[in-house]
Amino acid sequence: MLSVEAISRRVACIGLLAAGACASIPTTPVSLPDGFVRLRSVAPTIVQDIRYASANNFLGRRVDGYEAAECILARPAAEALARVQAELSDQGLVLIVFDCYRPQRAVDDFVGWSETQEVRTKHVYYPNLQKENLFKEGYIARRSGHSRGSTVDLALAKQNTSYLSTQPKDIPCTDFTGAARSDDYLDFGTAYDCFDTLSNTDDPRIQGGAAQNRARLVEIMKAEGFVNYPLEWWHFTYQPEAFPDQYFDFRIE
Repeated sequence: MLSVEAISRRVACIGLLAAGACASIPTTPVSLPDGFVRLRSVAPTIVQDIRYASANNFLGRRVDGYEAAECILARPAAEALARVQAELSDQGLVLIVFDCYRPQRAVDDFVGWSETQEVRTKHVYYPNLQKENLFKEGYIARRSGHSRGSTVDLALAKQNTSYLSTQPKDIPCTDFTGAARSDDYLDFGTAYDCFDTLSNTDDPRIQGGAAQNRARLVEIMKAEGFVNYPLEWWHFTYQPEAFPDQYFDFRIE
């Protein structure tokens, strides 16, 4: 018999399968290393749109290690994120998480992709950069803080929004403002995973509501111990990290 968790995940993914947004779903619970939890067990109201478990990312395919569209975090980070969501709920907002724990094999997949001639997603995710510069500019690295379990990529949306992950729009990530951008989450000036300096949290070219949304996200995350990575408005790490010197490689299942 399927667990309640497994049934819930299967039902939630039915509407996303056509868009390739859900990876395979295990029918039995998969144990995690000590100290890690599934975010939905701690904060079930946080929306999960795990991009690397689908084709909706800069590789244009599912990333190695993402067997399920599931946010897994070190317990202290997950519990802190639950407190952030409790505060946001009073403001009529909800967190949307795009990536949480990331297996080392996924990082290796990024590195391998960066060394190929594949450029079919360039016009969307890195329109102003040459692919061979993604590594040297720091957008791709051989190690990621995500693999330590306390880092999360996220955005904000209004509560009760009918949120549905879709394939990326065929427009540059730098143009995700106004009518061109996705309505699924608040305006942050660029799309998630946009490899461009416009994604820098305090880039002065980002003005108005987008700048306010970035500042609001940084402020509410900081209040619960999360530190923003200044080159990416969506990237936060909980401090102190539960595993500051360990890089994990268990699959997301």
